[in-house]
Amino acid sequence: MRRVIFTADDFGLSVGVNQAVELAFQRGVLTHASLMVAGPAATDAIARAHANPGLKVGLHLVVIEGPAVLPPQDIPDLVDAAGQFPADQLKLGLNYFFRPRIRRQLRAEITAQFRAFAATGLTLDHADAHKHMHLHPTVGQMMLEIGRDFALPRIRIPAEPPEVLRALSEPVGFGDRALYRWNALLRRQARRFGVATNDHVFGLRWSGHMTEERVLSLFEHLPEGESEFYFHPAVARYDLLRRLMPDYDHEADLDALLSMRVRSALARLATSDCRA
Repeated sequence: MRRVIFTADDFGLSVGVNQAVELAFQRGVLTHASLMVAGPAATDAIARAHANPGLKVGLHLVVIEGPAVLPPQDIPDLVDAAGQFPADQLKLGLNYFFRPRIRRQLRAEITAQFRAFAATGLTLDHADAHKHMHLHPTVGQMMLEIGRDFALPRIRIPAEPPEVLRALSEPVGFGDRALYRWNALLRRQARRFGVATNDHVFGLRWSGHMTEERVLSLFEHLPEGESEFYFHPAVARYDLLRRLMPDYDHEADLDALLSMRVRSALARLATSDCRA
């Protein structure tokens, strides 16, 4: 059997993102959204989620290049004076692994983000992480340990199958294959905690550029199991999005989620699997 879920990341980052999430859920194929609980437009996102109870919402954990929940004085080694995580992934990864003081602050912040999600009154459907930082073994382990106290049911495994990329004439290098294999560690961690996972993900290679044509091409090569397609939709690219993601085409991601051709392809997939 093949099953597809469609997720929008960065819910709560801006009103334009939130508007796109609501529109794609109401008029398109979007089924899930991942909430940045400390995002600049988190309050607006939470209100829209409550107004659309069929939308499945999870925690988009931010431990890199984004806002923290706790004040800077509580986590001085994690964030700057404005409460923002830095963007240096390598330095953060080393600090999260080797420095006990930073790990203690990281645990406090991850706990605070789960608590902030619980305070929204929304049902926690899943968790994933900004920039897929839960692939870091320390972050992944803490997400699962702390998530257990909040009845975390599922996490995203960002494993994009190299064979599908090759079938689509996309180049696949050593780094792609190594990243795909690295996901096995996170999958084992989730299994130990009894947390469900997707089988495949699509959106890594084309992050911010999940166009209608690319989504349709993926349907032609969809592997068995559950595939998560993730997007970064927005109704317009305001200043914040231009600054944070200058090369992303948020409107094209939204167009793909609203596409009647994508909806038809999804219906055909459901029909073919029912007949199998």
